[in-house]
Amino acid sequence: MTPPVLVGVDGSSESTAAAHWAAEEAVRRGAPLRLVHAWPWLTDGRSAFVEEDSPPAVARRMLDDTAAAVRDRHPGLSVNTDVILDAAVDGLVGAAGNAGLLVLGSRGLGGFAELLVGSVSMATAARSAAPVVLVRPVRERPERAPGESGEVLVGIDTQDPDDSVLAFAFREAGLRGARLRAVHGWDLPPAFATVGFIPSQADLGEIEALEAKGLALALAGWRERHPETEVVEEVRLGAARALVEASATADLVVVGRRRRPHDLGARIGRVAHAVIHHAYAPVAVVPHD
Repeated sequence: MTPPVLVGVDGSSESTAAAHWAAEEAVRRGAPLRLVHAWPWLTDGRSAFVEEDSPPAVARRMLDDTAAAVRDRHPGLSVNTDVILDAAVDGLVGAAGNAGLLVLGSRGLGGFAELLVGSVSMATAARSAAPVVLVRPVRERPERAPGESGEVLVGIDTQDPDDSVLAFAFREAGLRGARLRAVHGWDLPPAFATVGFIPSQADLGEIEALEAKGLALALAGWRERHPETEVVEEVRLGAARALVEASATADLVVVGRRRRPHDLGARIGRVAHAVIHHAYAPVAVVPHD
């Protein structure tokens, strides 16, 4: 059986957008959809309350309303709901262990103006064993020309390209019939700033050519395995900014997040952190070793 697509629901417009995005993803994957709400105060004793305005009743009604809205758009989709009796992050991380994908709402606005991604979304993305997609309410996007394909954007570290991230990105592009834009953002060596050296345009061109060769090498085997997927390679100066700017026309942005052996300290890298906060499109955070 295909693992379910799991989505956290809390009644906000962001979580509603996440639920509808997750439903479309579940249809693409041929997977069931599971809507969950995690709340530590819904203990076994409290969950027996039957008052109309009790927290358990409100939570279940919220889930039922969201499920009904999803079923209206996707009549054939298998949808189930569940209230998790645990703290939000712990409950979502635990539930994601049996899911193919976890989808959450995000309050980010896009661009570099503000940092508004919720702490629950960030903490869950940093710990989940399953890939996590952070979704924002639908905003106006440039209309595509008839027959124009969508685009999945993936950030690649050419020094350490990870198979889990690339496999996820190619799969998502294939499910959508979209092209894959592989972006490698590079930064000047720290030594340049230390000595105050400003490279010439010729120097920048040489560095960029080397970075482009590294990107082509990282993608060569994947291109051979997925000849049906159009792949666009792009090298830009500035790792985080490159992905954020490219996300303006993407349907999905894919970044990696290295697994850690413990729960101490930051668990999302600098580039992924910036993309999560500022990207214009939904962001998939894929854990890898």
